[in-house]
Amino acid sequence: MKISVSELIVRYLERLGVEVLFGMPGAHVLPIYDRLHGSGVKSVLVKHEQGAAFMAGGYARVSHRVAACIATAGPGATNLVTGIANAHAERLPVLVITGETSTYIFGKGGLQESSGEGGAIDQCALFAGITRYRKLIERTDYLGQVLNQAARALLGPDPGPVLLSIPFNVQKELVDAEVLEQAHLPSSLPALPLQAAPVPELARLIREARHPVIVAGYGCIRARAKGEVARLAEALNIPVATSLKGKGVVAEGSELSLGCLGVTSNGAAYRYIVEQADLVLFLGAAFNERTSHLWDARLLEGKRVAQVDRDDAQLGRVFRPDVAVHGDIREVLAELLERLQGCAPKGLDRLAGHRQSLPAAATPAHPFMLMEAFFTGLARRFPQDALIFDDNIVFAQSFFDVSHANHYFPNSGISSLGHAIPAAIGAKFFLRDAPAFAILGDGGFQMCCMELMTAVNYGIPLNVVLINNGTMSLIRKNQFQLYGERYIDCDFVNPDFKLLAAAFGIRHLRIETEADLEALFTQADLTGGINLIEILLDRHAFPSYLSAR
Repeated sequence: MKISVSELIVRYLERLGVEVLFGMPGAHVLPIYDRLHGSGVKSVLVKHEQGAAFMAGGYARVSHRVAACIATAGPGATNLVTGIANAHAERLPVLVITGETSTYIFGKGGLQESSGEGGAIDQCALFAGITRYRKLIERTDYLGQVLNQAARALLGPDPGPVLLSIPFNVQKELVDAEVLEQAHLPSSLPALPLQAAPVPELARLIREARHPVIVAGYGCIRARAKGEVARLAEALNIPVATSLKGKGVVAEGSELSLGCLGVTSNGAAYRYIVEQADLVLFLGAAFNERTSHLWDARLLEGKRVAQVDRDDAQLGRVFRPDVAVHGDIREVLAELLERLQGCAPKGLDRLAGHRQSLPAAATPAHPFMLMEAFFTGLARRFPQDALIFDDNIVFAQSFFDVSHANHYFPNSGISSLGHAIPAAIGAKFFLRDAPAFAILGDGGFQMCCMELMTAVNYGIPLNVVLINNGTMSLIRKNQFQLYGERYIDCDFVNPDFKLLAAAFGIRHLRIETEADLEALFTQADLTGGINLIEILLDRHAFPSYLSAR
């Protein structure tokens, strides 16, 4: 049976399990949009293509499934770049479909032509560094192989974004429907073989250590190994610190949790590792700038170091481990737990002493009192099943105790402003009933606030937490600390957010006192509506950490 390429692409989306396609139609992708009628794929109209890419990324992060976005040729495709770069950094399986002018006008200067011919921009080249696979499909005779390659990149052990750019005339060509059978979709990710020798070595290191510490990263979440990490920690009394992306691997606030290890955190995990630990076990955690406190040598100095990661490129990338295990974290920990049966639990005397030596709780005079109280209230009000997309991250890293049953998604990727709102909206298309929060500053808010109308149009409940201090906080902090308080292009005048919320038809709540926060968490509907929650902050108040020079 012959079908159009556009219909084949829609069937391919269904075959990949894609249920939602985020995007904005344009002339060069209308044949694909037309075939969405009656399909199992729901299209979502965004306000800007960057929002479509961020929504697809948010969907993929929550679902652990292939997500998809679509845009027309030229400016539609170029507007996707930042969001797809973020998905690439996060290793998210996002399928990007873009249109292109018809092949017979390549090089002639067609409207929005992006073929790379005759001085036109090269759309595929633009995405070359931020996709696992990309292809301008100029003919149909190799279409099956292209779809198979795309599926392998999306569903393989190291996933990432894929770009398929399809010229307008090719979308309308007829092909045999059996072409779709050439796309072989793996039913599940292939398990990595365990490295038989290092696991016993890892068990030996843990047996010999007196005060080991686990540093759990996002790899534990990707491997669905939260339970195994908790069992290992509890069986042997091993304290656990997490990376920023790993918050929630173990319940923060529990006896063995050291909280978040990172330069913008409160420093508790850093101090314990530096002062007490004799073995540091990294589980799916990169030793990046944030986690390593700008690669502070004291963290690993004089200690044995072990590392477990599915990605062999991470092993030994920054530090030299005494034992490195390349394998699935969940499988490695399962074997490790078997080998450590009968091992005596470690003493908790140093951990108890460490807690007694921590600085006293912040006084009411500290400048971030409202942010601390907000995150305390958030953890209490939503102990499980909440989706928190956080572009700010600095306050959550210190003040937010993430339970193992919540879902915290810091904007770590390429740390792009304007991410939280569309990412949270995308996630809600997968988990419709989960309470959702998008946390961001007033600068980032104005990069993406138009997507609130997408939430309104599709009835997506969402709480947007807007930190209002009338400045680009990180820039102002750097200019204060490093540039002699010579401020330039960091301060601005905000709109009246109450009026803006009214224009969107959503509720506005202004938080100036802890009493306002109490009312927020006890009286406001934080699950069934769209709320713009404005928290006032002094622009002259800066976190104490020093950014990299």
